[in-house]
Amino acid sequence: MKMLMQRYAKRADFGAIVGVCAIFLIFSLIDFSNWWSGHALPDIIQFTAILGVMAVGQAIMIMVKEIDLSVGSVYGLTGVSFIMLEEYLGVPGAMISALLIAASLGYIQAFVTLRGKIPSMIVTLGGLFAIRGIIHIWTSGQMRSLPVEAKHHWLTSVFGGELFGIEVAVFWALLVLLVFSTLLWKTRFGNHLLAVGGDPNTARGQGIRVPRVKTAAFMMCSTLAGFAAILTLADRPQTHVTLGTLMELEAIAAAVIGGCVLTGGRGSLLGAMLGAFIITSVRYQLISLGAPSSWYITFVGLVLIASLIFNQLLARWAGHATHGE
Repeated sequence: MKMLMQRYAKRADFGAIVGVCAIFLIFSLIDFSNWWSGHALPDIIQFTAILGVMAVGQAIMIMVKEIDLSVGSVYGLTGVSFIMLEEYLGVPGAMISALLIAASLGYIQAFVTLRGKIPSMIVTLGGLFAIRGIIHIWTSGQMRSLPVEAKHHWLTSVFGGELFGIEVAVFWALLVLLVFSTLLWKTRFGNHLLAVGGDPNTARGQGIRVPRVKTAAFMMCSTLAGFAAILTLADRPQTHVTLGTLMELEAIAAAVIGGCVLTGGRGSLLGAMLGAFIITSVRYQLISLGAPSSWYITFVGLVLIASLIFNQLLARWAGHATHGE
C-alpha cells in the first residue's frame, strides 16, 4: 500500500488532486447546501475553464524555467482587440487578428528576453505595464460591448454559450488540456521543452535549439491567454479596460499549486487546471460566505504557500527530493 501511494505521490499533480478532494470535503462541511446547489459548481467550473486555459500556458513557461507576468494584460488587450477590430474586420477577422496580436506579444517578449539575456520576469513585468497602457491609450478608458449582430454570429456561438447545458468554455478547456498534454508528453517537441527547462546546457549539447524552444513556449503562453479572453467575451460580451487585471498572478499560482517546479523541467498541465479549480473555488466560496474581498488574496497566498510545502513533502516522501525550490 505504501509503495502504491509513493508511486502516485511521484506525480507532479498529486498534491493538486489531494487539494481538490480537500476542497470538496471542506466546503461540503462548511456550506453543504450552497456548494452542492445547481449554481455553485457550474459557475466555478466555467471560471475554472477560463483561468485553466491561461494556467496551462503559464505551466509550459515554468517548465522551460521562464515566467510570464504579462498574461493578464495580454488577456485584456486580446479582448479589447477583438471588440475594437470587429467593426472593421467582422467576427472571424477580428478573432484571428486578436489572437495574432497575442502570439506576436509572446514573440516580442521572447526576443527581448533571449537576445537581451534579460530575465523573463523583468521583461514580462515591463510587458504587463506597457500592454495595460496600450489598452488605456487605444480605448481612452472607455470600452463598448460586442454589437448584438456579432454576439449572435455563428463563430461567436462556437466559443460562447452552452452545449448540452454545459458552458462551451469547459469543452474548449478540456480540448486545450488534451492537445497540449499530448504535445508535452507524446512528442519530441514536448521532450525538448522539458529538457530545456531541466538543464539548458545539456539540452544544447544534445542539439536542441534552446532559443527556438523557449520562443515557442512564450508564444504558446501568450496565445492561450488571448484564447482565454476570446472564450470570456464570446460568452459575456460586456467588458472593461481592467479586463484581466491580476489574472497573471492567479495563473502563476494555479500552475505552482498544480505541481510546476519553479526551477523548471517538471510540472503538470492537469495539475495547473486543478490549481485553477482550487483558486476559483476559494474565491467563489469566500464571496458566497460574505467574506470581504481582501480575504481572497490572503487565502490565495496561504493556499499557495501550503501547496508548495505539501508538494515538497510529497516529493521527498516519494523519493523525489527537489533541489533549489
